[in-house]
Amino acid sequence: METVTRRLAARFGVDLDESVLRINEVVGQMLAHRSVRAFRPDPLPDLALPTMVAAAQSAATSSNLQAYSIVAVQDAARKERLSRLAGDQRHIRDCPLFLLWIADLSRLDRVAARLGEEAGANSFFEMFLVAVIDAALAAQNAVIAAESLGLGTVYIGGMRNRPEEAARELALPPRAFVTFGLCVGWPDASRPAEIKPRLAPTSVLHHEQYGAGEREAVEVSAYDERMRVFQREQGMNEVGWGKQAAARVAGAGTLSGRDRLVEALNALGFELQ
Repeated sequence: METVTRRLAARFGVDLDESVLRINEVVGQMLAHRSVRAFRPDPLPDLALPTMVAAAQSAATSSNLQAYSIVAVQDAARKERLSRLAGDQRHIRDCPLFLLWIADLSRLDRVAARLGEEAGANSFFEMFLVAVIDAALAAQNAVIAAESLGLGTVYIGGMRNRPEEAARELALPPRAFVTFGLCVGWPDASRPAEIKPRLAPTSVLHHEQYGAGEREAVEVSAYDERMRVFQREQGMNEVGWGKQAAARVAGAGTLSGRDRLVEALNALGFELQ
């Protein structure tokens, strides 16, 4: 069985072991997280979906607005169409359950309308941000629940590539937006996913005030080397993290169509101010 020390070494480097953290069952499970892109065709265990949704709805939500919705997709033809919208990602087609996490202000519009009230704040960027954060917090709770059941998951940001078409496919009302997708299923043991290295905790944790300093360059260089080893072991292009990250943020052309997201959001009824 994979030990916590092994998980820490894979995630942060060989100089860490479980004595540096307060470990319990939940933390140990979270340290074992990996993105799974190869699934068995087997159906999910009984009650897995309602369990994940209950966990999702137990996440924090701004002002208890619960400004998100979830669309569960299991139909093969619909998964096929959604996979094409997200860059033709095979794991969307292969997973038994595909969850779409919706930043949803439309419910608040309807609640206010039934009371004869205005929902004017919903056109401001702050409320859109609230809905996106609510959806993300809920989704991560669902992921932790899924992994506790032995299931694997992977987030699909590619669902933002063609947001108007995704909204039509899911019959979303105005002011509802697919923030991301989530593949859920049994991991295929013949194509195992490994723990991906992360930056050293000291690279992301600042005390009292933000301070990058010279240490950041040293730590990123060390992380680059660990990522190159990981990439080589996984049969990936051996480019390290820095070049990969810089290429990802190089310009509008690297955003897979998401550079027009504000335009798309306004077309979906958000009319952001």
